[in-house]
Amino acid sequence: MSDWNDAFTGLHGASRITVPDRTAPWTGRLDSQRTQTYGIALCSGGQETVVRDARHITSDPRGTYELLVPLAGTAWVEQGHSAGEIRPGAMALCDMDRPVTFAHDDDFLSIALIVPGREVAHRNPAAVREPQMLSAANGLGRVIRTMVTTLQEEREQFSETTFDIACERVLDLVCLAAEGATDSAPSDRRAAVEAEVRRYIRRHACDDDLDIATVARALGWSARYIQHVLQAADTTSRDLIRHERLRLARTRLASANWTGHSVAQIAHSCGFGSHASFSTAFRQEFGMTPRDARRGALPPRTEPR
Repeated sequence: MSDWNDAFTGLHGASRITVPDRTAPWTGRLDSQRTQTYGIALCSGGQETVVRDARHITSDPRGTYELLVPLAGTAWVEQGHSAGEIRPGAMALCDMDRPVTFAHDDDFLSIALIVPGREVAHRNPAAVREPQMLSAANGLGRVIRTMVTTLQEEREQFSETTFDIACERVLDLVCLAAEGATDSAPSDRRAAVEAEVRRYIRRHACDDDLDIATVARALGWSARYIQHVLQAADTTSRDLIRHERLRLARTRLASANWTGHSVAQIAHSCGFGSHASFSTAFRQEFGMTPRDARRGALPPRTEPR
């Protein structure tokens, strides 16, 4: 156990480690690689609680952040006003020079990406104010998780320079994802995020459960961040969803493939809950009723001779 403590604190910094039974055989595993700038570690082992408090930080300052990427099991992370459970599908970005508590169960397996604090601050000043809980289930977070996992598996194949370059690319994406977890929307990112949101809504306009929360989960941004981006573009998620559904409905009303469907059926297929609300929204958007739109799209009737 003492060897484990030495290896763990040597990598992550001075801390207090407690376990349920210090006399029991320890099965912890710690595989790591470090350069002068970046590091990565695969960690597994028995149940433990790690506390790094102000005293530890004063005696052993690190100047680093760690991205914790769970592969199995469950852990609890608490830093400042942020606290939460992480497991596969979630990640935590923590400042190792602020008090932090980390506890995990017996079957926990995770990767820690160790990065310089100055590089985080340079890329995303907002991310250094509070620890970030990031989704790894889909969107950008899933890409990050895959890259970190691959980096850990292939780390021995990299030269020191190549390893640092790969870590920098991952950090770029981490800080981009962290922007989505804050309340601010940096102006140089807004256009790209807005375009991505619009594309997603256009592709999924027919989904019954389409809302800002669904979009946020799919793209790896927070709902509040998307709200800020769309507000800057003078629109809202509700307006975009309604517009795309109305646009799709008008296309279907004019399509020969949909002539066998009633207006109400087309409205329902495009995500509208009622015919009345659809008709009202359609008239406001296009200045005509759905029936008028369908009638105008049909070929003229040929009078019998």
